[in-house]
Amino acid sequence: MLRSVPERIAEVTALLAEVLAPRAPLTVIVDGGDPGAAAAFAARLAAAFPSTARAWNIDAVLGLTGPGGGMFDSALNVLEPATDQVLVFLRGGPRHRFAEGDGERRAQVVIDHRDPEWPVIRHLHPDLADPDRWYLSESQAFFAARAAGWDAKFGDDMPRYAEAVRRAGVRPGHVVLDIGCGTGRALPALSAAAGPTGRVLGLDFTPGMLEAARKAGRDDDATLVLADARRLPVAEASTDVIFAAGLVHHLPDPLAGLAELARITRPGGVLAIFHPTGRAQLAARHGRTLRPGEPMSEECLGPLLAGSGWRLRSYEDVPDRFLALADRL
Repeated sequence: MLRSVPERIAEVTALLAEVLAPRAPLTVIVDGGDPGAAAAFAARLAAAFPSTARAWNIDAVLGLTGPGGGMFDSALNVLEPATDQVLVFLRGGPRHRFAEGDGERRAQVVIDHRDPEWPVIRHLHPDLADPDRWYLSESQAFFAARAAGWDAKFGDDMPRYAEAVRRAGVRPGHVVLDIGCGTGRALPALSAAAGPTGRVLGLDFTPGMLEAARKAGRDDDATLVLADARRLPVAEASTDVIFAAGLVHHLPDPLAGLAELARITRPGGVLAIFHPTGRAQLAARHGRTLRPGEPMSEECLGPLLAGSGWRLRSYEDVPDRFLALADRL
């Protein structure tokens, strides 16, 4: 069950106040393109500080433009992190608004604020807090709010999942894990490929997503397991194929996450990293453009895989599909 709106707002601001508290005195600068939203979030964050920190200055930075003076630049483009300030970026408003801006990259805290009544922390710099303090609960909150309508929104991409499963080379008798399975859109194809002698597990860390998978009848195709991809309840070298759709780019530490996937895969096993749209199309959907050095770029993903026990076999990034296949060393 989803928490109430007041509880969600309180959770986010209380966590931020807790991790920022040791850095007093400091200025927290909130930006995101919507002056009202920035001011409201800054006020809520200020209210969450303990009484001993009331002297802190929480500023909503309004009306600034980036180095190019363009209206689509973030105010944070003109600022750099400093020891006495923390930059907070709110993802909100029209999705194209900050497509060319760089403010999100500079911020130490990124909040998904498209629904101001349901803010979710999407990035917190490790100098502020270890991911173990926020990643699981915030990611569950993000996906829980979307689980019920997920298939209605994205259900037309099922054929792309089936094609990715075919190319992953799942064969009868294989043990196959769909990690970050969501509502289980890949599970029917995985089950058909593994056959009655195989075994398919769908793992996700959001109970609402697994419940949606059950309502869709996909627990007939696989065993559904509530699990964190960073710490899988699976024995070493026990898996033939790992299917990971929309997973790796969500992990706070992709190298460690890929190493965990390698741990449970037998030598020669296959990892299929998939998304039913290309990277550029996905970035545009979220109101940004691709930048050099992103983990899923070919120049970065190859070394990440090599450093975590995999060899990149193929890489495809086209408008209607991202599919990288790797072999366990």
